[in-house]
Amino acid sequence: MIPVAPPTEENLSLAARALAQGGLVSFPTETVYGLGANALDPMALARIFEAKRRPFFDPLIVHIAHRSSLEILCASAPTRRGHTLPGGEGGTGYSDPRAEKLMDRFWPGPLTLVFPKSGAVPDLATSGLPTVAVRMPAHPVALELIRRAGFPVAAPSANPFGRLSPTTAGHVRDQFREGIELILDGGPCSVGVESTILSLAGETPVLLRAGGLAREEIEALIGPVADAASFQARPQSPGQLPGHYAPRTRLRLLRGSGSADLSGPASGAARIGYLGFRSVPADGGFAAAEILSASGDMREAAANLFACLHRLDRLELDLILAESLPEKGLGLAIMDRLGKAETGSARDP
Repeated sequence: MIPVAPPTEENLSLAARALAQGGLVSFPTETVYGLGANALDPMALARIFEAKRRPFFDPLIVHIAHRSSLEILCASAPTRRGHTLPGGEGGTGYSDPRAEKLMDRFWPGPLTLVFPKSGAVPDLATSGLPTVAVRMPAHPVALELIRRAGFPVAAPSANPFGRLSPTTAGHVRDQFREGIELILDGGPCSVGVESTILSLAGETPVLLRAGGLAREEIEALIGPVADAASFQARPQSPGQLPGHYAPRTRLRLLRGSGSADLSGPASGAARIGYLGFRSVPADGGFAAAEILSASGDMREAAANLFACLHRLDRLELDLILAESLPEKGLGLAIMDRLGKAETGSARDP
């Protein structure tokens, strides 16, 4: 059994030593729990892919505690207003006002930025891409762990590949029986969905993944951003494959008029669970139900999403019906996760 421990001084030091020795540590961020390894150690990175059963073509996000770490990771990127980093291998250095504005406003926070990578970043971390995805998490445990480790930490979500993301230490413990040295328990995640990923590697900013920071907030700061292709054979960032975030139980997303007509989707299944935004239909006859936010608060809904799905998934239901949410603000990220959960759960026997 993998030890689960509070983030005391002793346990943080133990976790940092485990990372330095090439081990894996699960730790909380404001988005979801991560499965961390030394981002500069190819052997440690390989353990992430092995533990998660993650395909090697799916790149990782690198977490940092100080902007100065960008000097190691990026071929060229700004650290703070008025300063630029010296180029990495072959880099020339540049000043990107978009990046400076975004980091000043949203770091630490649920925003991942994609930059041209330096030669110090192992190809395994980026799946051979010429770019690296970086973020600074807004969680004191994550930041302290990275500071104590003394190096950037690559950390995808701490779940088997394609399955529900963990927002508590218990979710991590329930999905792994071995392969992780320690799980640091920092309580429930406050944001509850993965970070927004924005590429700044080209002239036009590109939204690679909707997440915990609303697109509208980004565009209010730097102007319009382009959409990535809905699916590519080779992902340019985590979360772009069509079958992510899936429960073991088959999930059906109720779209449009289907949200009001439950008789069709529910027929033929003995035990139906329901995931509602603000309420549950009175005549649904559901075996179990979860509400994302009774007040209709989209931030609360995002924070509760994976925890609600985990609870429903543990009940051995025949089907989970999920209500559609408005696709604006954080609703875009929630609907992205639900759509991929539907696709991923349908693939299981």
